[in-house]
Amino acid sequence: MAGLVSLEDIQSLYAARGARRYGEDITQIEHALQCAALAEAEGAAPSMVVAALLHDIGRLLEDSADVETDAAHDRVGAAALGALFGAAVCEPIALHVAAKRYLCAKNPLYLAALSPTSQASLRLQGGPFDAQGAAAFETAPYWREALALRRFDDLGKQDEPVRRSFDDFVSLMRSLLT
Repeated sequence: MAGLVSLEDIQSLYAARGARRYGEDITQIEHALQCAALAEAEGAAPSMVVAALLHDIGRLLEDSADVETDAAHDRVGAAALGALFGAAVCEPIALHVAAKRYLCAKNPLYLAALSPTSQASLRLQGGPFDAQGAAAFETAPYWREALALRRFDDLGKQDEPVRRSFDDFVSLMRSLLT
């Protein structure tokens, strides 16, 4: 699927593939809901709440839930959402893997605290940035928002399910459609 053309496409994708697991102890849909709820609880902008909800949609667009390869889910997801949402939603999504690489380069304690699945995917994604890569990341538009999204991504892996449904966020997504 090159791009998602409607909000209904997104809803259908999560309904069909949201129950997938990708190495963490929760499903994709639960991870998405936890991340969005964290962003919302922090008072993040609506675009950041939607970015948190949809940041791993690229994983759902993959034919399998294989975590042994890196299919650039960050960029795939952002590109698929590009016809529906503006840069404030898509750019943090496109940069959330780079944000992990940046944080690992800047803070060894962050690297040590990553879940085993995130550590494994980090190796597939190129490992921590070197100094040049970190400096380049800091010049990207939305890099700070990507760092915030990364924090929601890291925290949204709790065993306790959030008491929200995907439908709870549909009107918010609809308000941000381009």
